[in-house]
Order: sequence, then structure tokens, then C-alpha cells
Amino acid sequence: MAKSPFKNNMTLLLCWILLMGATPSTGQAIDTAMAIPIGGIRQWVSIKSENRRNPVLLFLHGGPGNSVISYSDKFTGALRKHFVVVNWDQRESGKTGEINKSPVSLTVKLMTSDAIEVVRYLCGKFSVDKIYLMGHSWGGFLGMEVAAQRPELLKAYIAVCPMIYQAESERLALARMQQKAAEEKNQVATKELAAVKIPFATGEQLYYQRKWLLHYAGAKEPSKETVLTWSTKWLELFNEASEVNFLTALPRVECPIYFFVGGRDYQTSTKLTTDFYNQVKAPDKQIFVFESTAHNLPTAEPARFQQTIIESVLGRLTK
Repeated sequence: MAKSPFKNNMTLLLCWILLMGATPSTGQAIDTAMAIPIGGIRQWVSIKSENRRNPVLLFLHGGPGNSVISYSDKFTGALRKHFVVVNWDQRESGKTGEINKSPVSLTVKLMTSDAIEVVRYLCGKFSVDKIYLMGHSWGGFLGMEVAAQRPELLKAYIAVCPMIYQAESERLALARMQQKAAEEKNQVATKELAAVKIPFATGEQLYYQRKWLLHYAGAKEPSKETVLTWSTKWLELFNEASEVNFLTALPRVECPIYFFVGGRDYQTSTKLTTDFYNQVKAPDKQIFVFESTAHNLPTAEPARFQQTIIESVLGRLTK
């Protein structure tokens, strides 16, 4: 009996599909970027992992407005062996801001709603009930709002140098800088810092605050143009978030919560974060202090940062 051409063709097609990796594999890597529908607009996400079956970890960048996708490999490369790492360009940030503008004003409520929607999207995409959430600085504030409102969607929340009560943090930093300027008899610093009011009324006030904060930290000072440009878009949202005081507003979080802070971070006060850690109730909590590091902890100590997450957070929750 002659062999069926249809059967031969189906065999060849099946072999081709297997060779091209179209069938699911438990060890299949993922490396993709795409725009997804969030909050009525298209928002950009990057998804990378050595194994798509790993637990999902969503990173919330700081700023607001500071996309990290272009350099996230530096502080997530090791994490991708253990997590599906998702970086998201928030509304008006990075690629999301390039492909479409927000049709509505930026508010804490709107940004939090976007973040919750991204979490829910990832739960659906990867067929899981919960994911890990991590946020740095402004992202640390945003993640705290998500943890407060939708803890049932989170395996854990990792707050990295978070904004706990940013208005107070700015006041503490301002007082410290004014004292240093007086001790050094630095007339330029004294004059410029005297012009700063909290909350910041203008981009220029923010510039003076960040200029001397970085100066006294031994870091490169920002350009005035950069700060003023940022302020035209983000200062109102930043000031709104800065007035939120989690020390009084959030006595309990209904998911495990872990804090990563720099011992030399005066931008998002480590003292305030430590105070919050000591009083907040949670199913599980821990704080990790990187004594020699300031505000940009993930990029300052990326190896130790990632290893601590893998061993002391993931390990703690999966043992």
C-alpha cells in the first residue's frame, strides 16, 4: 500500500514544530518586550528569565519617570535565574511615554491603579495567583500602595529605599545640609538652601535640595536643566506622594514585606524606613541594611543586592 502524502506532511510539520521550540518546555527561557493595554493606554514591559516557570517578579522604577529598562541587566541578571523579571515603563516614562501620552493628569490614585492592573495582567499571563513585587524610591512608594490595597495578589513586597514619608525625609535632609553648610561657612550653600521650602514650590527649590544633597554625599551633582525639565512633568505628583505618611496610614500589611535600605541614604530617610519597619505588622518582615550605600542601592551593590533577595527572601519563602 502506498504511503499517504498527508501523513508524511504531518510528520514533517510535527518535526519542524519540535525543532523550532513551539511546544512548551519547563525550562524554556523568555526574553521579550511589548506594549500591553493598561489604564486605557499602551504601556511597555520587558520580560526576561532563564525559565518561564519561575515565580514572577515585577520591578517598579523610581523617579517618578526614571525608566530602568536600558540598564536593568546590571541589577537583575542574577535574579533572572530564579524569577521571571518584569520591568515596566510607567505612564509617561521611557518607552510608554514615547508611544503614547497620558490623556489624563498624573495622580497617585491613577499610578497605583496602573500598577495593580499590571500585577493582574502578569498573574493572568503566567497563570498564577500571586507575584513578587519590588519597588525602588518612588517605586517603593507605589509598591507600598499596591501592598496596602491588593495584598492578596502578592507573594511578597520588597521595598528598596522607599518613600515612607517623603515630606519629612526632605525636611530631615534639608536640616542636615543646612547644618553642614553652616559648619563649613559655605555661603553659597547656605543661601541656596535657605530658598528651599517643603513641599517644593518650584523646580528650582528641588534643584537646590538635590544639588547639595548629592554634593555632601560625594556624588555628582545634577544639572539644573535636567531637574527643571523633570519638575514640569513630575513635581506635582511627587509632592502629592510626599505628603502620604505610611507611619500613620499603614499600621499593617497583609503580605510578607522586606526592606532594603542604604545606611547612607538621606534622600529617602533610612531612619524613617527603619521606624516604619519596627512598627508595621505583617505576616513576615525583615530589613536588610547596606551600611556603606546611599540611595541608589540596586546599582551600587548589585551582586549583594540580588544574592540577598535570592537567599534571604526567595529562600525564606520557599523553604
